[in-house]
Amino acid sequence: MAVLLTIRPGVVAALAIYRHLPRPFSAQNADALASITRHLTQAIRKCGVTQCLATYANILEELYRRPNGAILVVEPPHREVLRSPNAAVLLEQWFAPSDLHSSGIPIPLKEQLEALVRMTPDARLGKDTWVRMHGNCARVVRFIELRAPEGSRKWALMMNELPNSIPLPEQMKCELTPTEVTVAMGMLSNWNDQRIAEELGISRNTVKSHVKSIFATLRVDGRLDLLYQAARLNMPV
Repeated sequence: MAVLLTIRPGVVAALAIYRHLPRPFSAQNADALASITRHLTQAIRKCGVTQCLATYANILEELYRRPNGAILVVEPPHREVLRSPNAAVLLEQWFAPSDLHSSGIPIPLKEQLEALVRMTPDARLGKDTWVRMHGNCARVVRFIELRAPEGSRKWALMMNELPNSIPLPEQMKCELTPTEVTVAMGMLSNWNDQRIAEELGISRNTVKSHVKSIFATLRVDGRLDLLYQAARLNMPV
């Protein structure tokens, strides 16, 4: 029994399970595997972002030297373990002094982290990202639980400032139809469905159908995830 895990455009992982006895897997076995597929996909995606979590301190410092990215590593509820060089700059730009907890961690991020810690893995799906729009940029924080062989688990808070208008990567273009490419480029320019419909001379419902197809084809969770994945492909780490 096997399942394919689509990590991102052009990257697919496979999980195969074998039995030592020559008899077929049951429907219950298949349902159990299906129930963990999304969690496996998300785990592999996060490992790809953070690379080797066993040495995350040194690796993440290298990955986030760029001025539009930074990282905090936190031990819940609010003990800061480390921060990359640009973290202080972004925190000062993103949050007012009144937004900061006594630990120095922004209160909105602290509260979301505390909520995530209390959630089950199923409940966390789709809720591990904090987003605020600012001018022509999206300020994004992704919460990633760092697995530890012993002791308390820490979380990486990955901060990125993503422009609302970025090119559509070639890897994504290859998977889409010509019309979908145009719609995707509109979304990456921060156009709403009505604006895209007007530019293409099609109905809003048709745009919605294309958007749904784009998300399914590219295996992204929504507009923000499309923006995030496109930014990563344009500036691979």
